[in-house]
Formats: sequence, C-alpha cells, structure tokens
Amino acid sequence: MNLHRCFRAARRTGGARRAQRGVSLVEVLVSVVLVTLGLLGAAALQASALRNNQGSYERTQTSILTQGIFDAMRANLAGVDGDGYDTGGWVCTAPNGAGLANTDIARWIGDLQQQIHAGACGNIDCNGRACTVRVRWDDSRATAGSTAHVVEMRAQL
Repeated sequence: MNLHRCFRAARRTGGARRAQRGVSLVEVLVSVVLVTLGLLGAAALQASALRNNQGSYERTQTSILTQGIFDAMRANLAGVDGDGYDTGGWVCTAPNGAGLANTDIARWIGDLQQQIHAGACGNIDCNGRACTVRVRWDDSRATAGSTAHVVEMRAQL
C-alpha cells in the first residue's frame, strides 16, 4: 500500500518526468568542449605521426642509398684499392673531378641531398676493403630528432 501512495504523490507533484525536459544549455556546452578536445588531440596525433613517418622515410632512404654506394664500390674495386672513394671527412657538395670514383661519390651526394635532406652530407672511410659509410642530415622535425642525425654502415668489399 505504501508503494501505491508514492505513485499518487508523484502524479500530484509532477513526478520525475516533469522535472527533466530536454537537455540544458550547460550540458550541450560541456559535450561540445569534450568533442572539441578529442578532435584537437586526434589532429595533434596525426601531425606527430606524419613527422615521425618522414623521419622513418629518411632513414630508409639513407640505408638504400648507402647500399647503393657500396654496390658502386664493389663494381670498382680498383678505385677502392687506390683510395679513390675515401672522402677524407664529411662531403656536403658533390666533388668535381674525373674518374669513376668521383662520379659515383658525386651521384651519391646528389641523391642524398635530393631524397633525404638538402643539407645531407656523406663520409666514406676505407681501410683496405673494409669500408665505413656515414650519412648526416637534419632530423630535428621528428620526435626527439637531432639536428645532426648520423647513420653509419660498414661493409667488407
């Protein structure tokens, strides 16, 4: 019987149904703010992913181009034996000069600057036929990237 009295009292006073009609402006404002924050977070995540994807692309291209110069050196072992591929330090501009080794290095430096970064530099150091190739470029756009990112690969030719 007590339950029956509660329902009658709720009908007389309007009950819970009349107290809540529609959505208040504050609730709409809060939901719009939350959706906006979510979309901004998604946009920031997308921008970060694009930056890191570019850094990954540059590292992959570095590996491919370094293997390319190793292949050119294997094809010209006389130039390797005559120290024609030793750059003596970082080379940031394509070298001038005749000979297959200079042509290979010039092409390699040009490819580095075209495919990785305009300021990319290369270094080739051979001790006999054990060669080390280094590539340096500005990778500061990537997350935790450095302004002088260096990749080093070694090969026995």
